[in-house]
Amino acid sequence: MESINNFHATTVLGVIRDGKAAMGSDGQVTLGNTVVKHSARKIRKLYNGTILAGFAGATADAFTLLERFEEKLESHRGNLQRASIDLAKDWRSDRFLRRLEAMMAVMNNTEAFLLSGNGDVIEPDDKIISIGSGGPYALSAARALLDNTSMSAADMVKKSLTIAGEICIYTNLSIHVEEL
Repeated sequence: MESINNFHATTVLGVIRDGKAAMGSDGQVTLGNTVVKHSARKIRKLYNGTILAGFAGATADAFTLLERFEEKLESHRGNLQRASIDLAKDWRSDRFLRRLEAMMAVMNNTEAFLLSGNGDVIEPDDKIISIGSGGPYALSAARALLDNTSMSAADMVKKSLTIAGEICIYTNLSIHVEEL
């Protein structure tokens, strides 16, 4: 399994601020060193629109994980932390799931988690999560905006993804943001 930010061809960023959550991504999809799509949607609203989930990595693997995560949310009645831990345990121990090459970022209005096939369930201290090759750039920008502006969560996500798109060759400026 690759490390949290080694997945190329995407950038996903989530921010919780003032009780509001926003998650966004770029739209670029690459195949090797070729851009094959500019407007992919990598963010989904789950559990009656109360949870945001974003993914990086192999698309089919990510969709498989999203389906499993939705099942976990249903079985835990929308409890984000319990569903995240349950998925991470299955992802790490299940013979089929552990071969999946993807990362997930999930959040509601109060909690945010990074999930990986290594069994990682990481809750960042600052309520900002990022995955993908442009993740470190977007994360840095969002932290600076959090400390130095009063921007909304959605505006922080848009601006941070724009900054990442200007730096990372695997991130474009076709940005999609979902809010809770």
